[in-house]
Amino acid sequence: MFEIESIRREELELLQLERLRKIIDWAYDKSAFYQRTFQAQNVKPEDIQSLADVSKLPLMTRDELVGNELEILTLPLSSVVRISRVGGLMKFCTRGDIRNNVELMIRALMAADILRGSVVGIAGDLSDSRLLDVLYALESIGATVVLNESHSVETVINLEDDTLTYKDFKLPAPPEGNLFYQCGCGCHIHEDNFLAEIVSGELVITTLTAQALPLIRYRTGRTAKKICEPCPCGRTFTRILFMQN
Repeated sequence: MFEIESIRREELELLQLERLRKIIDWAYDKSAFYQRTFQAQNVKPEDIQSLADVSKLPLMTRDELVGNELEILTLPLSSVVRISRVGGLMKFCTRGDIRNNVELMIRALMAADILRGSVVGIAGDLSDSRLLDVLYALESIGATVVLNESHSVETVINLEDDTLTYKDFKLPAPPEGNLFYQCGCGCHIHEDNFLAEIVSGELVITTLTAQALPLIRYRTGRTAKKICEPCPCGRTFTRILFMQN
């Protein structure tokens, strides 16, 4: 387990607030979309003084996101090193974004007992940036990667219906980013990188570290609830339970 995964709740919330305020400042300063929507809501970055203040910010819908990615983008294209389309969404990544995505995937894989010496096959189109993150994470761990599915591999990772499947282990792989991972006891949110709200039963997320395309109060369309009780695995990140829509 990584040290950050067992961080005390008080320390985590301080980290989240620091990152939330930075991302709000960044988005308001750099993104035409966020300038417009914040002003329409009559809210400014300095109004965010606590995690609860995130509710002052406007919600973002999928319809607002799809097709408006260039208006939301906070950096010139010259600063973007990867552009991909994932689940109908355009994704723009800086080197920092890719590095962060890979780190989150390393956590997820190691929580599933994929370690140095594991032999893992990847079945799927590597033009999907989620599988690229898996590939780079596996190589960073030191696992042996087979890029074509083979009967000789111990584990095969596939991508179906926005879910990464390996062994008998499923991990939600939503197009918005590496939000979740499983510990065997449940599905944890990467809370150092995402602020999660439940608004009228719907999961709403704010990216805390995304550089090129931050999502602020994005409505995922997924019905869920938080499980805040301590997890038997020792991780302090909140778990999420997805409900039937």
